[in-house]
Amino acid sequence: MNPFFGIYAAVTRQDQKGWPPGGWYPEQKLTLAEAIRGFTSDAAYAAFEENSRGTIEPGKLADFTIVEGDLYSMPQSELFKAKVRYTVVGGEIVYRGVR
Repeated sequence: MNPFFGIYAAVTRQDQKGWPPGGWYPEQKLTLAEAIRGFTSDAAYAAFEENSRGTIEPGKLADFTIVEGDLYSMPQSELFKAKVRYTVVGGEIVYRGVR
């Protein structure tokens, strides 16, 4: 499952074709920071794993993803196209994106 599809939908309230214009129930749009938090620290909390994952800090598992570019500077309409460069699980690279 590509988390960027969910992040895009949470921020724009649209499908990947931009439908509906303005977003479905646009008052429910999340900020990018809120959407990312929903897929990281909030998800860890919901799984009762907030003490071991969800944020990058000493004592927690080193699970994170490095994306190409800056999600905060790209157009929101492009968020679902974000490319993963690396995925690290337990401090080990488990995925390298194709260049």
